[in-house]
Amino acid sequence: MTETNTTTPTPFEQHAGRGRFNASFFHVMGPYLERSLRDHKSRVFAGLPAEVVELGSGVGANLRYLPHGATLVAVEPNRAMHGRLRDAARRQGVRLDLRERTAESTGLADGSVDTVISSLVLCSVHDPDAALAEVRRILRPGGTFRFVEHVAAEEGTPTRAAQRLFRRPWGWTFEGCSCERDLEGTVRAAGFAAVEVERYRLHTPFLPFNTQIAGTATA
Repeated sequence: MTETNTTTPTPFEQHAGRGRFNASFFHVMGPYLERSLRDHKSRVFAGLPAEVVELGSGVGANLRYLPHGATLVAVEPNRAMHGRLRDAARRQGVRLDLRERTAESTGLADGSVDTVISSLVLCSVHDPDAALAEVRRILRPGGTFRFVEHVAAEEGTPTRAAQRLFRRPWGWTFEGCSCERDLEGTVRAAGFAAVEVERYRLHTPFLPFNTQIAGTATA
């Protein structure tokens, strides 16, 4: 895939302890989270093409949605995830093009991509507005950004109270993850030609995480 030098890499703190913890956490908890999210992911990620860019590929939870033999351009700054991601790509028969960069500065060329995906990623990027501007920059006209993300709950609800209560320990543990972002509003304000969003709720012990959106934004 064509690269460009028009964006400067956004700094990412490689924290040895938290990085390894998150790689292990998502490896162990991946099957449980996948059961909770499968129906929404299956709808949003249906019919993915033979080449896909993913923001924050982690340990490879979404590889199963790519066709066998596809290429995944994985934008994943956390080195602790890379080993498990490579292993998962081999098992799934997906060619991995791994980029140690951030969502705000992928390094890919303008208008060079048909499809970008993310799941549980925009909650933790340093600058969601910049990340979505980068998605728009690299997408071809008519290309799609497909996403499954967790978002802030409605004001006055127990879930919103829990999100506030656990804000700091949650963010520290999960490397900047925030449960208080209005990501639907952020996507809608990002300048896409069309945005379709489904709101839903999970029922898991991870209460701050349970308010979710899934959808598609078209460039």
